[in-house]
Amino acid sequence: MNKKIIFLDRDGVINEEISYLHKIEDFIFIYGVFESLRLMQHIGYEFIVVTNQSGIGRGMYSTEDYLLIDKWMKNEFKKNGVRILHSIHCPHTPEQNCNCRKPKSGMLEECFTIFRISKKHSWIVGDSERDIEAGISAGLKNTILVRSGHPVDEKNTKARVVIDSIGDLTKIIKY
Repeated sequence: MNKKIIFLDRDGVINEEISYLHKIEDFIFIYGVFESLRLMQHIGYEFIVVTNQSGIGRGMYSTEDYLLIDKWMKNEFKKNGVRILHSIHCPHTPEQNCNCRKPKSGMLEECFTIFRISKKHSWIVGDSERDIEAGISAGLKNTILVRSGHPVDEKNTKARVVIDSIGDLTKIIKY
């Protein structure tokens, strides 16, 4: 059977939005993230973090800095009973016009190649229209925009659903 995945943007979805976050001491989890993902995990969902990290391409921090935070974050999830299946990042700036930077779907497509994923039963959760557009381009119909990161244009979003934060995920994705 194909995996049911919830693709998660990182900054503004998992943790509070801080421009170019690159220090563990600045990483603050969004309220309710652990409880919400534990419930989703209980009903068969797995999680993949999909994040733009242009601070690497801009020289603001290194790939090693990013990987250190990523490892720490996944360990914090593990301590709280949540397993992150995979995480993937794009280190490029918008000007580099790569295929992986959201709103393009390259990172999601790579995950579809690595894992057997059910697009029909999977979701993407993001805090910007870039995340939603990447999900739609990759063939996901289940899209959630959260208000906990960047300001959102609820009237013009292509997202299927808009919620306050990842803590409200269980109100949308039902058992």
